[in-house]
Amino acid sequence: MTFNRLLPACLVAGSLSLPAAAQEVTVKIGAVRSVANVSVYTGIDLGWYKAYGINVEVEDLDASANVISLLATNRLQVVEGGISAGFFNGVEQKLPIIIATDRTSSPLSHKLIVRQDLQGKVKQVSDLKGMRIASNANASVTSYEVGKILETGGLNLSQIDLKIIAFPLMGAAFKNGAIDAALVIQPWASQINDEKIGFTFADPDDHANPRPLTIAATIINTDWAKKNPDLTKKFFVAYMRGVRDFCLAYHRGANRQEVVERAARMGPIKDKGFIEKYPWPGRNMSGEMNVPSLLDIQKYYRHIGVTKSEFTAEQLIDRQYIDHANRELGPMPAVNPESKLAGCR
Repeated sequence: MTFNRLLPACLVAGSLSLPAAAQEVTVKIGAVRSVANVSVYTGIDLGWYKAYGINVEVEDLDASANVISLLATNRLQVVEGGISAGFFNGVEQKLPIIIATDRTSSPLSHKLIVRQDLQGKVKQVSDLKGMRIASNANASVTSYEVGKILETGGLNLSQIDLKIIAFPLMGAAFKNGAIDAALVIQPWASQINDEKIGFTFADPDDHANPRPLTIAATIINTDWAKKNPDLTKKFFVAYMRGVRDFCLAYHRGANRQEVVERAARMGPIKDKGFIEKYPWPGRNMSGEMNVPSLLDIQKYYRHIGVTKSEFTAEQLIDRQYIDHANRELGPMPAVNPESKLAGCR
């Protein structure tokens, strides 16, 4: 998906000064479909990237687990998505990839949903043994979430029949009886409940530790970043500005309706009521990863045999871009004081 109809830059925050637009350089972002994508769309729509001479192209992904090779070969410069085993394997192979920012942290609003006709039959986690449970990709972070839930019932992934289905197709899979359960992100999780084709059985935020869970990240190509250090820093100033805007809307700030309309106009989900109604995923407003959570994901993948090595936080995360962006953008904006929502602060 490419957005070329860019509006002029406007409404510069605080003391941030934007340079005159130079010849545009294209930055390609692969993003797993989520309402959180609107943080990038906002920067495109309001010209925050364009002011730095950056043209952003967004490609919708079903799962980040399958696109590490596209990132490593610079066909994508940035990927927003779940922290998959492929990321850690790529680090082991010394591919030019590293985490730059958080993308999704508790509350995830992800749900393990069980097919409606199994209500009353599936009462505890151990009842999931042998069932067909869907994840969006092999060795993906949703598999980690399922695995952590299964552990609380004395089970593991080898004791279920794991099916790979894209999130938007999971509702149809429930309807035709192809799966018994699925780990589903929003807004599809709430839609499945509303249509009464499945019921929420478990929430990974209640089963996995350490919390807050940080299960998705913004991952960059380090060769690209090293060749374009100033451009990369400018990109992340605009990017983190969009994150702040998202978090204000997440807490139902004054920009909420504007963000909902933008998400429907520019994103893969076109129904404004759909976007407004269902819970949004949380994230960290400053872009910080919860390092203990990241390291637990890494440890889990090694435990189940889909990775071979473990790395330090410094080998997995490069903080320089959020540090620079937060200095440029100044103090964090205050969220709606009436909001009781956790996350996105």
